[in-house]
Amino acid sequence: MKLFEAEANPDIPELSPGDSVRVHVRIVEGSRERIQVFHGTVIRLRKGGNDASITVRRTASHGIGVERTFLLRSPRIEKIEVTRHAKVRRAQLYYLRGRTGKAATLKERRRN
Repeated sequence: MKLFEAEANPDIPELSPGDSVRVHVRIVEGSRERIQVFHGTVIRLRKGGNDASITVRRTASHGIGVERTFLLRSPRIEKIEVTRHAKVRRAQLYYLRGRTGKAATLKERRRN
């Protein structure tokens, strides 16, 4: 099984649910390639080697929620930046799906 294990991307920091992240993804359009940034909150974190993934949720225009799942070992992920850490008490933050506006904000976790 170790033969099929992909190497971990060194540009991916330690993540936890509630973190606000900027995921830089390589997008291929025809013959051109560009990097697209997806900014949002980590609502789910799945560990497990090659199958490790995160689900990031952001609010698009007119209050529509958009969720996107990224495989952490994928070569399409350029890098992930953590912009802020939030104080949460759950592993999966699915309750954010039903909230909009200020109710969907999470308290920031301060590191001393």
